[in-house]
Amino acid sequence: MKILVTGGAGFIGSAVVRHVIRNTGNWIVNVDKLTYAGNLENLHEVDSSDRYAFERVDICNRGELERVFAKHCPDVVMHLAAESHVDRSIDGPAAFIETNIVGTYTLLEVARSYWQELDGRRKRVFRFHHISTDEVYGDLPHPSDEIDAASSLFTEASAYAPSSPYSASKASSDHLVRAWMRTYGLPILVTNCSNNYGPYHFPEKLIPLVILNALDGRPLPVYGSGDQIRDWLYVEDHARALHKVITDGKPGETYNIGGHNEKQNIEVVQTLCDVLQKLAPPNASRPFREYRELITFVQDRPGHDRRYAIDASKIQRDLGWKPMETFDSGIRKTVEWYLRNQDWCERALSGRYQRERLGRVR
Repeated sequence: MKILVTGGAGFIGSAVVRHVIRNTGNWIVNVDKLTYAGNLENLHEVDSSDRYAFERVDICNRGELERVFAKHCPDVVMHLAAESHVDRSIDGPAAFIETNIVGTYTLLEVARSYWQELDGRRKRVFRFHHISTDEVYGDLPHPSDEIDAASSLFTEASAYAPSSPYSASKASSDHLVRAWMRTYGLPILVTNCSNNYGPYHFPEKLIPLVILNALDGRPLPVYGSGDQIRDWLYVEDHARALHKVITDGKPGETYNIGGHNEKQNIEVVQTLCDVLQKLAPPNASRPFREYRELITFVQDRPGHDRRYAIDASKIQRDLGWKPMETFDSGIRKTVEWYLRNQDWCERALSGRYQRERLGRVR
């Protein structure tokens, strides 16, 4: 099977590419524009594989997408390319509208034409798998609301109520994908996942930001009181789930993917501090003895959702997937990876990886 992955140089996309090349006999075509979050260093271990190909293409460029489809003839599209940082979407929503909505539309149209030609010749099964987020559902009751919040989870039937420009753009792309099946018959699959974490996560995100700030002795910013709740999913567990969906999922279905790890943001930050305290304690020259002393509460961001939590029982029941990592085991693996890969972190923070890739990719 040949899989076309959009956004395959990003955090989740690169985990999917690595998983497929490591653990299956499938082929991967990685289509990535290489924005600031697209880092080819995430894929150094698969570069030499004869089952891997890279195309530097913007998903808004229809002509280039048509060339890629004609050249590589994929059996499956896994659409992960997206602008994904909520804070950036608040400051500059235009890029999110362009990539997440217009880009998804363009990709759908190219995929539809390609699929119709395949179907007309009765050649091969084709699937379009759209990877989305739990943020499209808005937020859930919080324990502080004095109601039975624990029984309230996002399911595949939950209503959409996005709060940020980012989540609204992803909700729009979800609706487009489903409309292309309802209207044109395109065989689609949709997955909505909870917060991912793990190796190669870009340093603007909460977990790597806390790790790297702590190691540098800088403040660890926490929005509001830090009581916002997220369900955390180790990225390699997510990659396994996504591959399971394209191999065993039923076209037209939606599968929610979660880690069964609801944590308040302040708990996540404190856990990271405690793991770092054991693995890389601050030296005596530091003006602090414990990383927890660096925690700093800052003004909450506009429209901040208070709680997300995924009911992942459908994918476990129908496809036999469940996460392998607990939050404790996944967090430790994540911290250990960042401690071992300080050179990757330095290049990501400085932007040097972008300058270096210009000489390799045109």
